[in-house]
Amino acid sequence: MGTRRKMDKHDNVEDGVHESHHVHERSDLRGDEKNIATLLFLYLLQGIPLGLCSSIPMLLQNRDVSYRQQAEFSFVQWPFSLKLFWAPIVDSVFSQKFGRRKTWLIPTQYLMGLFMLLLSCHVDRWLGSGTTKPNIGMLTIIFFALNVLAATQDIVVDGWALTMLKRCNVGYASTCNSVGQTAGYFIGYVLFMALESPEFCNNYLRSTPYSEGILTLPDFLYFWGWIFIIITTFLALFKHEDSEKMHKDEELNTNIKHAYKLLWNIVRLPSIKTIIVFLLTVKIGFSACDAVTGLKLVEAGIPKETFALMAVPMIPLQILLPLAISKYTVGPRPMDVYIKAMPYRLAFGLVAAFLVWVTPYVVTGGHVPAYYFIVLIILYLIHQVFTSSMFVASMAYFAKISDPAVGGTYMTLLNTLANLGGNWPATAALWFVDPLTYRQCSTDPSNDCSTISERELCTNTHNGVCNMQFDGYYIESVLCLIIGFAWLRWGRRKIDLLQTRPMSAWKVILSKQNR
Repeated sequence: MGTRRKMDKHDNVEDGVHESHHVHERSDLRGDEKNIATLLFLYLLQGIPLGLCSSIPMLLQNRDVSYRQQAEFSFVQWPFSLKLFWAPIVDSVFSQKFGRRKTWLIPTQYLMGLFMLLLSCHVDRWLGSGTTKPNIGMLTIIFFALNVLAATQDIVVDGWALTMLKRCNVGYASTCNSVGQTAGYFIGYVLFMALESPEFCNNYLRSTPYSEGILTLPDFLYFWGWIFIIITTFLALFKHEDSEKMHKDEELNTNIKHAYKLLWNIVRLPSIKTIIVFLLTVKIGFSACDAVTGLKLVEAGIPKETFALMAVPMIPLQILLPLAISKYTVGPRPMDVYIKAMPYRLAFGLVAAFLVWVTPYVVTGGHVPAYYFIVLIILYLIHQVFTSSMFVASMAYFAKISDPAVGGTYMTLLNTLANLGGNWPATAALWFVDPLTYRQCSTDPSNDCSTISERELCTNTHNGVCNMQFDGYYIESVLCLIIGFAWLRWGRRKIDLLQTRPMSAWKVILSKQNR
């Protein structure tokens, strides 16, 4: 219901699973302090564009952008779900002299910095202001490219973490990922939205009111663009891979064909074919609630910065909830928790729709009553419990069924499928809001205001107003509920069957020439 974050970004789980088979030493941070700090900062940098990609839809929502255009922009969230397709290339093609990871990290981060500097010069014009319309196509292309680079940086840093840290400290890699990326996302979304808002800054941070916030989007992009370039220069000059102690059992797989062949062999397993269908369809029932509700609440009158601040109390919850839920997902049937949480999360779609309906009557002039803000946080918290329950259960199941011989690739594939299963329904949900919405021009009843040109004809030529007769979001919410419960009848049977299959059903058998 709340912020549409990236990513269900937990691909580092496979590293932890893979390493758990090898690491039995006690951790000793002596000598690794600088490496841990480096990883934390690299993951923080990665979180900045992720946060920005959640901020832009909120900024666009106040610029008369259609939901179809929001759907178009939502494609920027896809690269982290698609990175599996180019990860073998990043992992296999490199210059031994320059460094296996630095070969990709240095140019990737320089490009990220340059993209941000480019955006800082043009983003105001592309976002539109006054009579200028937002250039959604250009924004989508630039931010999609930025996220492709961020996803590539993630592949590199995940791999580098395994050799940058001592073997006994490799478990801290996922901690650096979680903490660093969360901090970066917080800066790029919550902190930026607050400091960009004139209302928030005038009310809480300064005595003299101004028409702009303390920070503008071009300023933010310009600052972080140079941070990327400066940090990357320091890494290029002073961080050396060849001086690091390589793990004795690490294999440098430079066979790209072998990597893709391995993926194909996993996909061909009958059990995997079933789980592919399962993962790509399971989140259809949640799509209207997760993808559209936040934008509808902003449209209904909740200030975008207030909405962003709701994410603040969720940060400790997102850390503690998986720990609390994990004890219920151990054992042979972790997906039982997943299936039990589904009906409640599906029903929450109706709660979200009711919340959107009642908000215009409660929020007036951008003022959100304290009691209503508390209700929002409580509902957001409840939603997070269901979401985390399903996520932790799925991660436990992925770890259980993954073939240890190819654990990293197996887990990454399953995570990619899970992420894609959330991305495409979210894009579709945004896309269909406008076609399902019925409007009518106040001065020309034959004009249904279904397209931008018809809306302009109503407002500019006929001096009318496009009045909404019925919001397609409510139709979508009901359809998602029906589809979700119908899917649950099929999905419950399938997951029960999958959980009874022996581990041999998930093993990858490779011929000698492909090993």
